[in-house]
Parts: sequence; structure tokens; C-alpha cells
Amino acid sequence: MRCIVTFVFVLWIAGLPAFAAFNLDTGNAPIEVVIPAVAPIIFMDISPSGGDATLVLRVTTLVTNAWFDASAPYHPRAQGVYSRLGRRPASESATNRNINIACLYATYRVLNSLLPKRNAEWRAMMTSVGLDPDNDTSNNTTATGIGNRAGNAVVRARQNDGMNQLGNEGGVEFNRQPYADYTGYEPVNTAYELRNPSRWQPRITTPGNGIFAVQQFVTPQFAKTRPYSYADPDRFRAPRPDATLQQSSRAYQDQADEVLRVSANLTDYQKLVAELFNNKILSLGFSAVFAAQSRGLSLLDFIHLDFLTNLAAFDAGIATWNEKRRWDAVRPFSAIRHLYGSRLVRAWGGPGRGTVLIPADEWKEYLNVADHPEYPSGSAAFCAAHAQSARRFLNSDALNWSVSAPRGSSVIEPGITPASDIVLGPWATWTQFETKCGLSRLWGGVHFRDAIVEGRPLGRVIGEQAYLFLKRHIDGNAPPLD
Repeated sequence: MRCIVTFVFVLWIAGLPAFAAFNLDTGNAPIEVVIPAVAPIIFMDISPSGGDATLVLRVTTLVTNAWFDASAPYHPRAQGVYSRLGRRPASESATNRNINIACLYATYRVLNSLLPKRNAEWRAMMTSVGLDPDNDTSNNTTATGIGNRAGNAVVRARQNDGMNQLGNEGGVEFNRQPYADYTGYEPVNTAYELRNPSRWQPRITTPGNGIFAVQQFVTPQFAKTRPYSYADPDRFRAPRPDATLQQSSRAYQDQADEVLRVSANLTDYQKLVAELFNNKILSLGFSAVFAAQSRGLSLLDFIHLDFLTNLAAFDAGIATWNEKRRWDAVRPFSAIRHLYGSRLVRAWGGPGRGTVLIPADEWKEYLNVADHPEYPSGSAAFCAAHAQSARRFLNSDALNWSVSAPRGSSVIEPGITPASDIVLGPWATWTQFETKCGLSRLWGGVHFRDAIVEGRPLGRVIGEQAYLFLKRHIDGNAPPLD
């Protein structure tokens, strides 16, 4: 089976309000109620592009964790990650009603912790399907009580997990802001001076309205956040990025020249694939939904798959951020400017301009470059972890996912790209999915090839760790709670 999902349809479904006619007995509340309620808030409040992975993954992972813990009592063997709420009689899961109710209440508790200013939207999500958001019972013989207790357990475990969600971690008094850095990271380079061409330089960014901002390393403390599936991110190392070291002058120039060649020869297909994988909700999130629906997975199996792929990417991100901090590597835009200054280079010239001769110090990557060091590639690691955990859970590498990109549907070049309707994919396998995800970062101009090459095996190893972690919980073999 091959599913073609258009960008327009995906954005439309993500923007739907909670569906008032949702059937608790037969429906899938995570897909039909929660995702349509949460996705547009992520785009509005957290990441308009869907590309700020550390913050997007925090929301999606904790929400799917809440689903898993809330549904565990309705599974023959499963044990929650942060709760042990007993086992409910099989008759209570004869329909989806109790699982859906428990998941919705658990979601409600977690969302009010993560995004409390959106309480009105979370209340509307609950009332739209006939549930009372003020019902805070903790009676674990009821679906409502199970959901409340499961959600609250996730909140307690994760509010002070190293990510600084409440702004109270790290002991840095002047940084009492949610998700503020408490590690003391400072870039070697400024946005205005490249003191060390091997190291990361913050980019000056603008939405084109005359307002400019200097990047800061987004959530460097993600490297210190508690993983799910392993104890210490130092277990997972990427080798030294030798080509990025300026003293490797030939290799340094070669990798920059490759980025320029790719930029000069971008196709509509490459542009749209780069945009798709840059958006972690549309690529990671919806590929998992498609895999579940195309296989006819039960509600419980969907919950297991979706939590697994999210925790795999979350844990891959922690290890990747640990390595990004360690190597602090330069991005292509800085290297290209350093090498060529005001000399003309042949490259993509900006939205709607095609390939032109442009001064190197005016060159811009096709995608907006992320606000953290270059090596290794986070996206390559996320996609590899996502793919490996999914193929292990599904016991198959088969995917068969395609995305239809209508004429002019580009976010970067709206109304222009693609010149005609095109289909992205089909990605017959998860292996093809993760391969194209990695290449998309080169096509987007935001990574050198070595960052992609080394990000992928790191993600695969952690995807395997995540699968084994969740399998223990599904099989009822998890260690006792602390």
C-alpha cells in the first residue's frame, strides 16, 4: 500500500479543532483528538517551522509517554515508565473507550505542565469529546483516575530532568527562565567576527521585516537531560570532524565546495524533500502515523509505536547535543565566507532567484540554518533512531510512504516551487527514509557530508536501545520504579 499525503492535507489535518463527534468506543484519540489539538500550538508557540527539534521532541515525547503509561493497565503485561497502576480486567478494554479516556486525561495533565498558558485550548480538547477537565480523581479503578495518575507521574518525573523546563535547574540565579541555559556555554566566535574558522559561529537572522537577531545555542542543556534508554550520553561518541578543522585545509575547502555545488544544482525535488525533513512533525510524526494506519495497528499498538519513535529521537538528541557541545563545529555558511570572502561563487541566490553568481559573504543556505553547532547532524540522528526503532517494532523495513507536493507549495519559495505537482518518495523502506533525511541536510545547505555520515550510526544505535527499553516495559520486565 502506498499513501500519498499532500502538504496541504497534512497542514489541514494538523490544524483541525478537536472533533466533537469523536467516538470514544471505536476511535483513536491520540490521532483524532490530541494531534489535531497539539500540532498547531507547537507551530504557533514553539517552532513555526517544526524544526526546533529539542523543544518539539520534548512535547511529543512527554505526551506519548503519557499515552503509554495511561494505557499500560489495559494491556496484558505492560508496565508504565513512571507509574505502576495495576492491571484492569480484559473486559474494560473490549472497546477503545477506557484507553481513550485514560490517554486524554494523561495528555491533559502533561500539556498543562508543558504549555500552561494554553489551558483554554486543552480544556476545549477535553470538553469537545464530552470529558470534564476538572475531574481530578486519582481512583485507579477508573479510566479518568488512571489517566490523571499516569499524566501526573510523567510530569513529576520530567519537570526537573535537566532540561530546565521550570527555569529552576543549574543554580544560575540570573537564568530563572524556562529552558534557559545553565551550562555556561559561550561561543568562541561572535556573529560579527569569525575568530576560529573551525568553530561554530552564531548566524544573524531576519524574517525579512527589518528586525535582526543573533542566534544563541538552543538548549545546550539538552545534553544534560535524563535519557530514557541509557544512563550516560558519553557512551555514544562521534569521531573528531577532521575536515572541519581549518588545519585540514584541503578537506576543509572540499567540503565547503561540495555544499556550493549542491546549492548551485538544487532541484525542486531536493528543495521540497529538504523542507519536509526539516519539519519534524510532518516527517517523523506523520511517517509513524502512516506506518500505523497502513498496517491497521490497534490503538494500543499505535501508542507503543508512537511513544517508541519519539523516545528514540529524544534520546538520540541528547547524545547528539552532547557531541555538538564537545566539537562545537563550524557551519557551512561561516566556512564559505571564510574561504571566499567577497569573491563570486555559483549557488542558489535566494527565494525565486535560481542559480546565480553571488558574493560568498552573501551566500545563504536554502533552509534557515539551525541555532546550534554543526557536527554531528541532529536530523540524521533523529531519523536514523526513528527508523531503527520503527523497523524493530514492526519487524520489517517496509514503509512505502510518499508525500505529494502540489505546485507552489514550498515554504521557502511559495507560489514558485515546485513548478508542477511532484511526489516526494516513494520511500519503500525505513532505510530509504533515513538516507534521504540525511541527504536533505546537505541539500538544504546546513550540514557538511561528514556530519550526516556520523549522525546516522549514532541514531541507529540509540534507536536499538530505545526499542529494547520499551520492549521491557511492554513485556512487563521493566525494573522497579525508584
